[in-house]
Amino acid sequence: MDINFTPDELAFREDVRAFLRDHLPSEFAQRIVQGKRLSKEHQVQWMRTLNRQGWLAPAWPVEFGGTGWSDVQKHIFDEECFAAGAPKVSSFGLKMVAPVIIKFGTPEQQARFLPRILTCEDWWCQGYSEPGAGSDLSSLKTRAVREGDHYVVNGQKTWTTLAHFADWMFCLVRTDPEARQQRGISFLLIDMKTPGITVRPIITLDGEHEVNEVFFDNVQVPVGNLVGEENQGWTCAKYLLTHERTSIGGIAQNKALLERLKRIARQELRNGEALIDDPLFRAQIADVEMQLMAAEMSSLRTLAAVRDGGVPGAESSYLKIKGTEIRQAITWLISKAVGPYAMPFIEEELGYGEEALLYTDYSSAATYQYLDARKASIYGGANEIQKNIIAKMILEL
Repeated sequence: MDINFTPDELAFREDVRAFLRDHLPSEFAQRIVQGKRLSKEHQVQWMRTLNRQGWLAPAWPVEFGGTGWSDVQKHIFDEECFAAGAPKVSSFGLKMVAPVIIKFGTPEQQARFLPRILTCEDWWCQGYSEPGAGSDLSSLKTRAVREGDHYVVNGQKTWTTLAHFADWMFCLVRTDPEARQQRGISFLLIDMKTPGITVRPIITLDGEHEVNEVFFDNVQVPVGNLVGEENQGWTCAKYLLTHERTSIGGIAQNKALLERLKRIARQELRNGEALIDDPLFRAQIADVEMQLMAAEMSSLRTLAAVRDGGVPGAESSYLKIKGTEIRQAITWLISKAVGPYAMPFIEEELGYGEEALLYTDYSSAATYQYLDARKASIYGGANEIQKNIIAKMILEL
């Protein structure tokens, strides 16, 4: 198989670069390149810019608003967006629940929810993990009991990313407690404004309010919000997780982080030298870059196989493992490069970092990004679980 880009694909790359030059606000790009935060409003503004271009949902079928791009074109688009410093779009609506609604939803559900995801009128969150059901998701206990034309939901979800912003949640609930674990689960769409829902913040180690606990107390959900068949939600869940794990691998994101690391390492210290001149540190950069190149080649081989009519198997698990490990390694090296200036991560420093004497553009975000990357090997299915999947699917253990 040929993993080189075709002339048409190279021309497509130039089109994407031209669009980013013309439409990406310099303020957004500067903050992203420096590793600093953007607000929800910034994300929405950029997503609406992409939607006006027709480029917000590359993975969707054309009839629902997709681009019709090949998997290789999607890879190129992601790579160029991260390289230019474009904001990362929220994946919960676009890349997670939307594919499920497209594949398993009714025409009414597709007409109701998909356009509002494209226009950013609805912000979504994921109701999967529970205090006793994380990587072992099939042991979830949140109950949904049908009463007439509604389900009554009781239980708790945790680690719910951006639930405090969300208008809707796609949620796994147990509808048949007597069935085998996977067979008694259903996939519900829940309006977060419904009475009985309580959202409580969880402040993570990096000082961020990104995740939450969500409690359901006799929450009524219309039966029309059931996606797929009752008790068959595990099929939807597996389909969604394949999309999530592939995006978590983040080859394009890791390449942008590696470039940031190199920029920091090339900056001169007070003695006129640079970290890139240190043979040991240079070897550490080379090691992580070789790992990233190998992961990218694996990703391109997968894309080439799909382009030739193949179907990916356990590759999403492998790319998830390597992608998160590489991200953690790069953010650790960035923290080492910035040194003592990586220590503060108070709100003011995350915003501007004006008091840093060296590495002004990077110091305020280094610790935040390092700590944030630690959780990447857990969410979307812990890396240990992904290794079990690989063992079963490839090694047949």
